[in-house]
Amino acid sequence: MPPTLDTEQLLEFDKRHLWHPYSSMAHPLTAYPVAAAEGAILTLEGGTSLIDGMSSWWSAIHGYQVAEINAALRAQIDHFSHVMFGGLTHRPAVELAQRLIALTPPPLQHIFLADSGSIAVEVALKMALQYWMARGEPERCKLAVLRGGYHGDTFATMALADPDNGMHTLFQHQLPSHHFIPRPSIPFGAAWEERSMEPLQQLLEQHHSQLAALILEPVVQGAGGMYFYHPKFLQRARALCDHYQVLLIADEIATGFGRSGELLACDHAGVVADILCIGKALTGGTLSLAATLTTEAVATTLSSQGSGTLMHGPTFMANPLACSAANASIDLLLRSPWRQRVQQIEAGLRRGLAPCRSMAGVKEVRILGAIGVVEMREAVDLNRIQPLFIEQGVWVRPFGRLIYLMPPFVIEPQAVEALTRGVVEVVSTFASSATRD
Repeated sequence: MPPTLDTEQLLEFDKRHLWHPYSSMAHPLTAYPVAAAEGAILTLEGGTSLIDGMSSWWSAIHGYQVAEINAALRAQIDHFSHVMFGGLTHRPAVELAQRLIALTPPPLQHIFLADSGSIAVEVALKMALQYWMARGEPERCKLAVLRGGYHGDTFATMALADPDNGMHTLFQHQLPSHHFIPRPSIPFGAAWEERSMEPLQQLLEQHHSQLAALILEPVVQGAGGMYFYHPKFLQRARALCDHYQVLLIADEIATGFGRSGELLACDHAGVVADILCIGKALTGGTLSLAATLTTEAVATTLSSQGSGTLMHGPTFMANPLACSAANASIDLLLRSPWRQRVQQIEAGLRRGLAPCRSMAGVKEVRILGAIGVVEMREAVDLNRIQPLFIEQGVWVRPFGRLIYLMPPFVIEPQAVEALTRGVVEVVSTFASSATRD
């Protein structure tokens, strides 16, 4: 047994040995030790309480220590925690598939249960590529991609990040090349202009014979820029994909399960993708699980080639514990007044973040559903800004120029008010500093 560490020793060991997301071992960012989490509150070792503005990167939509999900996990672990999915199946996976088929549009009938969002997108890409191989058109192996997007951290998904401004430009010489168009130019809520479809129209017209699919994050571009675009773009994109016989892949890893104000972001446009990826909030933020769903047409065509085998099979796919958590999370979401909660959060974010609009250094404030974004004109210094949020009693994790909020759906209105008040105070501090400089 390793020795029990006090908080100072724990943090020192962490700094020396643990690699955190997007961090440097030579210049590690400060990490804050969590002792407990319940509802929308994180409690640090030492007793500091923080209102959670991040839902653990979109996932903990019900907050923490959720009785229904914990009960499902305890019940399943008494039977078995994991079995391989090759040649075996189990009730939690089958019951989850039933729920997902009922929850998503009717054409989506076939489900691959992956173990992370990046892998769900990898599977979607393989589905699209194998579909065209089965149709005798293997040359259709490129993707049409929107700039400003983010689809994961594996090599196939890194190739879908913005080639100039994406977080993975370091690897650009090792990644396959795809066809990019500018992000949709008409923001959510603005007046629609049909000319905004010209880049996609031209790309599909010129390159459809090379394209397996168009992949996009519907309506909400997440980690690539937290940008919200007009749902009509999605409608027109669906029609263009049909016209040029290009598959449409919707990456709803971040937006699924109500975050944008609709159960799926595709619902803002009434659009059904050929392949749909979901994850993050699927298990209510308890265990890693994701899913890739596709249509009968894609699955049948893919399965007609050779052995008909979809070439993917993670060791922990369809993990019974994760499936049990997902079943409980979905049931809880559908029983809850989630839509009203998201609307209430949206109203609170609009009121609370409004003062930032007039501050020096702020480029734009954007709100949609339970997502609030303050985009700064310059990138923030994370080591400098993070302690200021802690002082305000809120947990916010900016990146680049973006200070953004996506709290659990169970957060109370007064907590949303405190959360936004903390953001306004910190942004004001940075604005005053910028003015002095």
